[in-house]
Amino acid sequence: MIRLFLVSISIVPATIWYASKIAWSVYRRSAETECCCEKAARAWASLVLKVAGVRVVIENEGVIDPTSPQVLVANHVSWCDVLVLAAFVPGRYVFVAKKEVERIPVFGAAVKACGHIFIDRGDKTRALASLDIARRRLEESAPTIIMFPEGTRSDTGELGPFKKGAFVLAVQAGASVVPAAIFGSRQVMKKGSFLVHSGVVRVHFGEPIQVGGYSMEDRGRLTVRAWQALTELQKRHETR
Repeated sequence: MIRLFLVSISIVPATIWYASKIAWSVYRRSAETECCCEKAARAWASLVLKVAGVRVVIENEGVIDPTSPQVLVANHVSWCDVLVLAAFVPGRYVFVAKKEVERIPVFGAAVKACGHIFIDRGDKTRALASLDIARRRLEESAPTIIMFPEGTRSDTGELGPFKKGAFVLAVQAGASVVPAAIFGSRQVMKKGSFLVHSGVVRVHFGEPIQVGGYSMEDRGRLTVRAWQALTELQKRHETR
């Protein structure tokens, strides 16, 4: 409970502070807005993790290439996953988040101002439009697009089936797919709970899957391959 109290009294003012910096930069139409967004997101996420007593270990981060278009697909069991990736994914990145995030006061507006993309999975037309925005971002500036292809947080921690959107995007943009296995975040913060526990979270980036041999007709095969790659990363961790 003490940990929850510390996180609670720090996260609100920290969110307001960093969101205000972003809003001011956007309002001024500053050329430094993109840089401001990146620094603010990393600082905000790092602060929350530090106050929560979470230590993060990153493995094989060299596979993330800030100069090449990539789609990073990660398992998702906790809000802690977002914080860890926001703080530690190398280079520029863009999250594709579910539409509900946009409604979070202050936070949602800051996320949108920084160019992160919201996707409405209940509306196929709008979902496709969001993926098209992500494709153009990849083609224009080659950020790492971060997606959780399960579509929601897992209740059990087991890897659920993947939706195909991330892999359609990768094929269309010619972007490699990087599987990322996150361990320990469920112990730090379970789905549906606001209790925060200290602990260690590990992120292991898998070897990129090149999409040159895949067409849109093969998107299902690419989806299965990425799911298998992430499952294999999880199994390796279990046998350590």
